[in-house]
Amino acid sequence: MPAQVVLGAQWGDEGKGKLVDQLAADADWVVRFQGGNNAGHTIVLGEQVLKLHQLPSGLTNPDCQCVLGSGMVVDPWVLAEELETWQESSGEAPLGKRLWISERAHVNLPFHRLYDGADEKIGTTGRGIGPTYRDKIERVGIRFCDLDSKRGDQTWLDESAARMSTQLAARGVEGTITSLELKESLDWVADNFGHAVAPTGLMLDLALRQGETVLLEGAQGCLLDIEHGTYPFVTSSVTSRANASHGAGIHPGHIEEVFGVVKAYTTRVGNGPFPSELFDDAGAHMGSVGHEFGTTTGRPRRCGWLDLVVLRHSNRLNGFTDISLTKLDVLGGLDELEIVVGYELDGVLISEMPSNMDDLARVTCRTETLSGFPAIPLSEWLELARKANADGAGFAALPTGAREYVEKVEAWLGIRIHSVGVGPDREATVYRA
Repeated sequence: MPAQVVLGAQWGDEGKGKLVDQLAADADWVVRFQGGNNAGHTIVLGEQVLKLHQLPSGLTNPDCQCVLGSGMVVDPWVLAEELETWQESSGEAPLGKRLWISERAHVNLPFHRLYDGADEKIGTTGRGIGPTYRDKIERVGIRFCDLDSKRGDQTWLDESAARMSTQLAARGVEGTITSLELKESLDWVADNFGHAVAPTGLMLDLALRQGETVLLEGAQGCLLDIEHGTYPFVTSSVTSRANASHGAGIHPGHIEEVFGVVKAYTTRVGNGPFPSELFDDAGAHMGSVGHEFGTTTGRPRRCGWLDLVVLRHSNRLNGFTDISLTKLDVLGGLDELEIVVGYELDGVLISEMPSNMDDLARVTCRTETLSGFPAIPLSEWLELARKANADGAGFAALPTGAREYVEKVEAWLGIRIHSVGVGPDREATVYRA
């Protein structure tokens, strides 16, 4: 069976977790392939709200195997808290039974969190993700498969603790890391997670050759990609399709379906240029009705109109076969809706994103205006979605203004819209007829 990929097409927070949760119902494996606990997925199961940071969204399917891939940087302490919460909620302890950690994934240590917490420029989550990836690139990091050898190597422990302490001091962070503290951390990780560390790339390759279904789950979004995002206001990993298979340990030829998740408007958390950002009542409406606060940090998200320039950039990098449009319900109640169709830079109309952030900060948006549609209670959206899917009505069941908005977005992008989200519940999704 081919592999499927779910990716964020904007600056993250598009609602990927909900789509992965839906697709995972038919998947044998779900894999997180990059990032760490700087990501957050919210899944709503009736009255139950799950906030996952490292655990793959496929955990909600009891028949699904889940993998933290080699492209991830894993914080074992946060993972332990998530697993405890999951066990309290579900009664299940999946670690080492159907939850596996790639032997090649890097360990996010307390040092990395201390170092990252001093950031004041980029607006990171402060969870140690960037410093862990930095150590990976500098070839001084520690992978899960290295735990046993490193914790028994006193020379390595002494040198690593000294390096970490020097870097903290240079960052202006009080305190030091001792070799004993470092060893105790590694001992704890090995003792608690060693039984779940596995050659997951080999496991996934075998699963695919046996005809099983593998779903690759991205974190953050395309515009936060370290290489093709709004650098330097980005995350520390490659968030795009090119890394999906690589960060899972399989080859890209397995991938045939790529779902780009697109919020019906645009949001971002943290610093950096955001051309379509709104500071008026419409932006306040999106933030309030959409409950736009970061899953991981709780920070308010900046809100703006849907930006087709961003999405064209994202599609060029990822080659989406389908779009999942989310949170359309949030736009209900606005008299008029705008969609950004291009930028103007120094009097020149452009249709692609500038790579230089000073230029991106200076663009003005060219927009097309559409009629709005009335606000509808979430309970009515949910009932509309259930009936539309049961009857096979598809997008024709949407209110007139909402349907026209979907049709315009699909026509402008030239990509098939697979589904439209109209509420947080997993059933509040209208599928294409």
